[in-house]
Amino acid sequence: MIPVRMRRYSNSTLDFLRFQLSQLQILRFSTLVRKRKSSSSSSSSSGGIQKSQYPETADTSSSFRSLFNEITEILGSESCVRDKISFRDLGLKGSTEGDSLNGEEQLPCVPDVCKNAEQETEGAQLVVLEENDVSSVVHQITAVIRGGNGLVSMEERLGSLDVMFSSEIVEKVLKRCFKFPHLALGFFNWVKSRDGFQCTTNVFNTVLSVAGEARDFKLIDKLLEEMESYSLQKDIKTWTILISLYGNAKLTGKSLMVYSKMKESGCEPDGVVYKTLICSLSAAGKPELAMEFYQEMAKKGISVVDMKMCKVLLSSLAGSGDTASVLDIAKDMVALFNVQERDVYHYILKSFCISRRIKEALEFIRDLNSKGIVLDTEYFEILVGGLCRANRIEDALELINIIKRKTDVDGKIYGIIINWYLRKNEVSKALDLFQNMKEMGYFPTTSTYTQLMQHLFSLAEYEKGFELYKEMLEKGIELDTVAIMTVVVGNVRQNRITEAWNVFRTMENKPTWKSCSVFIRELFRISRTDEIVKVLNEMQELNIVIPDKLFRSVVSYMEKKGDVICLEKVKKMRSIVELFPQEGEINRENEAPKIKDLSMEVNFKHSKPTSVPCHLETLPRNYREEDLDEIYKILSSSSDWKLIKKALENCSVEFSPELVIEILRKCSLDGCAAFHFFAWVGKQPGYNHTTETYNMAIKVAGLGKDFKHMRSLFYEMRRRGCSITPYTWTIMIMQYARAGLTEIALKSFEEMKESNIKPNANTYKYLIMSLCESKRMKVDESITLFQEMIHSEYIPDKELLETYLGCLCKLSRLSDARRCIDHLRKVGFSIPLIYSLYIRALCRARKLDEALTLLQEVVGDERSKLDSYIYGSLVHGLLQTGRTEEALAKMNSMKQVGINPTVHVYTSFIVYSFKEKQTRRALEILAKMLQEGCEPSLATYSAIVHGYMNMGKVCEAWKVFNYMKKNGPSPDFKAYTMLISCLCKAGRSEEALEILSEMLNNGIAPSSVNFRTVIFGLNREGKHVLARDVLQQKLGLIRRRKFQI
Repeated sequence: MIPVRMRRYSNSTLDFLRFQLSQLQILRFSTLVRKRKSSSSSSSSSGGIQKSQYPETADTSSSFRSLFNEITEILGSESCVRDKISFRDLGLKGSTEGDSLNGEEQLPCVPDVCKNAEQETEGAQLVVLEENDVSSVVHQITAVIRGGNGLVSMEERLGSLDVMFSSEIVEKVLKRCFKFPHLALGFFNWVKSRDGFQCTTNVFNTVLSVAGEARDFKLIDKLLEEMESYSLQKDIKTWTILISLYGNAKLTGKSLMVYSKMKESGCEPDGVVYKTLICSLSAAGKPELAMEFYQEMAKKGISVVDMKMCKVLLSSLAGSGDTASVLDIAKDMVALFNVQERDVYHYILKSFCISRRIKEALEFIRDLNSKGIVLDTEYFEILVGGLCRANRIEDALELINIIKRKTDVDGKIYGIIINWYLRKNEVSKALDLFQNMKEMGYFPTTSTYTQLMQHLFSLAEYEKGFELYKEMLEKGIELDTVAIMTVVVGNVRQNRITEAWNVFRTMENKPTWKSCSVFIRELFRISRTDEIVKVLNEMQELNIVIPDKLFRSVVSYMEKKGDVICLEKVKKMRSIVELFPQEGEINRENEAPKIKDLSMEVNFKHSKPTSVPCHLETLPRNYREEDLDEIYKILSSSSDWKLIKKALENCSVEFSPELVIEILRKCSLDGCAAFHFFAWVGKQPGYNHTTETYNMAIKVAGLGKDFKHMRSLFYEMRRRGCSITPYTWTIMIMQYARAGLTEIALKSFEEMKESNIKPNANTYKYLIMSLCESKRMKVDESITLFQEMIHSEYIPDKELLETYLGCLCKLSRLSDARRCIDHLRKVGFSIPLIYSLYIRALCRARKLDEALTLLQEVVGDERSKLDSYIYGSLVHGLLQTGRTEEALAKMNSMKQVGINPTVHVYTSFIVYSFKEKQTRRALEILAKMLQEGCEPSLATYSAIVHGYMNMGKVCEAWKVFNYMKKNGPSPDFKAYTMLISCLCKAGRSEEALEILSEMLNNGIAPSSVNFRTVIFGLNREGKHVLARDVLQQKLGLIRRRKFQI
């Protein structure tokens, strides 16, 4: 059937259509409910399994207890196990092979519709099938789009290509750029304006998918209008893409509206359209509507697309308690996909249990038993898990005691309860049950041991964790990859590197790249760059493909740490891999057990402590991204806590400490909503706050300068018996110090020691750095703390040493700086490293002569190493003091010994060129930098923006800044602050005002200085009303970040 072109409607017409559609939905919903009720009553009269009429909140009623007792009596009797009978007795198998999906006569399949159903839409997958004759052209265009630089625009480079931009080629290029929506859309906007290019429906379909990937629904509406302006008809693929995009975004109303328009246009929906609608409605919690479409699909004779759709719909229906519809879908699964009856029963029971529909699950078990179905061990395990999920662990234990009287159970069923105790952070109960099950003669599984070790390590109870590991070895329990990596992580956190390597090498199977990346992330935390290189070498020897993202994270980390030697090794390794790709397995993660992320989030750059504090865990991730997005959307939907609370109570999200931590992190700019949520979730049944959740809440309060509530949370944490760790104190001390309250920070440090909690390396590090970086540098206190840190046998890292030595040099305390490097030499720091730190600090303090004098003290091989370390700092210092010839001479001398200029050196010359008003020279340096493969850093781009602004070239500055935002690196707080200052200085304070909003949208909180700069700028330009608005914005942000009752 040929689709009819959609008419362009006025706003009033569209409003009317929306109203009609909503009425249609209500009518269909009410019809379905009536149908469900009638079917439910009929099944009741025939003795079938009924839809439960009990609300979920009635679980604690006497009716539940009566039903539970009935089930335990059934399970405890010998008569409950009979010979297995056919599913036909429960009505899950049709009487004949030709039965319809839901007992109705099947209609013959319309050929065109069937054909459409077989064509899987490319939708979000966009599988690219390229012809040989255009693949080279597509590759050439894609390389230009994705390999841009800031000097020549993408449009100019595309215009210089000698190729023909046909619709086929454009479609394939857009698919190649699918994961880079901004590049794909930029290319589309350019190519559609070219003479001779003709847009097609297929091209627009691809662009719609790209816009959906970017979640830009306004752009989708605009593209649809453009399609109409080009007189292009929407095909089945267009409609399917739109339904899928809106459905995935949980915009159910829009998805249904598109479906209605599709039918109005004369385009018949196919199996893929129905599948998309059914899955999206099920995910959005509208199983009744999903079932309506499922029945409509059956009436039209369109076969069920796949098993996944049936499972999604069945799970959603189970969540609503509609047992009759659940059995309808189960019947189809058995008839159409040859699924084992036993597997279908298991899936139904799982769906009820996951949805916490325990009453329905027990009724289902009762009816299975009444029909003589064998209840094997897996049924019991599913039911025990469901009881635990519904916060009925005592009932689960009672059930196990009854089951084991008549049949054998193993340690797996006890492991389920232990896992749920751990999820609730009731570690002592988990350990007690673990001990009891062993005394009763049950053997714990590897998974149970692993989960216990993970939680013990997260609580810094390393010895208990290692005892479990030894017990596994003594009993001959086989360790899988997850268990081995858990022990590796525990050893690394204790700085027992040799033991970690010994355990790592016990893996019988080759490690995956994920297990190696876990090892590397843990080594990040204790600053062992040499061991990181060792892990990468091990991966190469074992022929494990090293992903580029892992290389990038290692390079980035080593650049921050300033370990030039290890950095060069990694870069060399990376270049070899790029030239000679490994022939190992590209992706073994599907074959290997999933490794839980045992690494902790690095909120600070860690020193190298001998004992590692317990940080905010990402271990193991017991939440879904969809749940995180849903809660964040609720919290940011209103400023009225009563409305937010009501929405939270209506949602079905299962809260875990890991999910709460992520919610607090994501809502850090909305402290008021975050703290109300934190108090609310702490009172929910089955959930308990942990040390980590309190730590994150304390951090959010400190970031918002809500110090009163920060202390209140600390006292509440102590009252509730949560462990106060060194990390808890470090967070509070850090927040006081970063706000300039150094006296309170020092007082808190003393309070920490008085409470018998020993400061760790991070506590010393961040307190010393804060004292050194404050406006009134407290150098004497810094020296005292640094010496105390050394006496406590903590070794400072590069970041701390740079800040500390920089402070001493800036205040001309050179004798103290000399004592510092003498001590570092005694504890094993190499001569080139410690001298490079000191010379860099002198250069930054503009004490260049002292730096050059110090350089003469080092000779021989150590001198050449030192030269490579301090190369950039010396050039920068020479340029700062106007000694250009010496800087050029230094650069040339380094080139002669084979050391090319670094990004630091190039950036220094760019800064100097702008300072001397030599714009062309600065751009030539940038071009040379790019030509030699040296990637500009954020500091480089910021220097160019600053240089343009100082020369009054605001348009050029904006172009560079927008290029950064589009292509990276993304601007940080310093880059935004610099631009705000420059714009206000140039009399463009309104543009600076937009930057404040952009910062908030990107999750960066503007400082009081940022607001003050814009307010002063607006007042200076005579825009007093705007200045008052900005002041109100500032006060609103302050209120928004603090807890208010």
